[in-house]
Amino acid sequence: MLGQGQRPNTKDQRSTIHHQRSTINHQPSTINHPPSTIHHQPSTIHHQPSTINHPPSTIHHSPSTIITLDFFCIFVQNYCVKNIFTIFCILAFGLCVSAQQRPLLTDDIDITPAGALEISAGVDFFQNAKFPLSGLTGDLTRVADIRIRQGFASNVEIQIEGSIQNHLAINSQTTPPPIPLSFVGNSTRDFDDFTVSAKLKLLNEHKGLPGLAMKFGYQMPNTDQARGIGTNQINIFSKLIVQKSFGIHPGKPPKMKVFGNIGMGIMNAPLNNFTQNDVLLYGLAGVYRLTDHVNIVSEVNGRANTRDNAPLGTESMGQFRIGTQIKASGLRFDTAAILGLTRNSPRSGVTFGITYQTPVFIPVAQ
Repeated sequence: MLGQGQRPNTKDQRSTIHHQRSTINHQPSTINHPPSTIHHQPSTIHHQPSTINHPPSTIHHSPSTIITLDFFCIFVQNYCVKNIFTIFCILAFGLCVSAQQRPLLTDDIDITPAGALEISAGVDFFQNAKFPLSGLTGDLTRVADIRIRQGFASNVEIQIEGSIQNHLAINSQTTPPPIPLSFVGNSTRDFDDFTVSAKLKLLNEHKGLPGLAMKFGYQMPNTDQARGIGTNQINIFSKLIVQKSFGIHPGKPPKMKVFGNIGMGIMNAPLNNFTQNDVLLYGLAGVYRLTDHVNIVSEVNGRANTRDNAPLGTESMGQFRIGTQIKASGLRFDTAAILGLTRNSPRSGVTFGITYQTPVFIPVAQ
């Protein structure tokens, strides 16, 4: 904190910023500014200690499904300020790379025009989300779910996706937890494990034949597993994409698009050395053009465990989504309802987002 200085001197255009001393000792210093006096009220966030008795059972906490102003303040002060450089690097990297068509998770074969960016951002709310690796269950909020796509050629696209912040309001937890945890209270938050990938369009749709594309990538270990949300593992995947359009008329987008994904993910087992779980990746989605500005979208998407007993953190998960896309003012707004399909999937949820595609402005190599 800055020490107390002198009062403003209008002759030499000086002013001093007054702050009250915090409990952390710093060397006093004085910063010269144009004539103005700024008073900052000290902000102190009190965290009530939480004491949990651990009988060999499950501990239940009162559920919370609303993002409060307190959470927003904690996020801004304790996370954004401390990690501003990390966030800047992620966003800057996103401008050089790109994900699926919100609000869907299933990939289509369409490629962003070379030299253009398609930038999406949204918020996801999940009820009764389960995290077997940490033994936590609760209501998950994913803030700033970012998806960025950049076209590098007429058939090549680079993608990046992930959320800036995940917040879990804990309803219950297994004791003792499968891994050591480090958080205080009935909630926890963490960065997301971002995914970087490339999509290559192999065949265009032709007459009665579907289009074909391939996507491959990896998930980075950005999370802290001790916070109980992410696994902090490197996972790689590859999938084949098939798409067929119906109701094609000159000068208009198709009336309906149906596309599917099938592939394999190689997931590291967090608690087992030299062990991985090869999971089946699947997705089937459709986009129906209701009007020139409104689409109805739906999908089934997830992963299926191929073992008798999946290692913790690699279990089967799946979702059913149905929603809409609305195009207005050069933007695409979206929303969808979400239902879990497996025992370890969230029970239900909802997502909201917005997408913008820039004009071509990045020179690409020829």
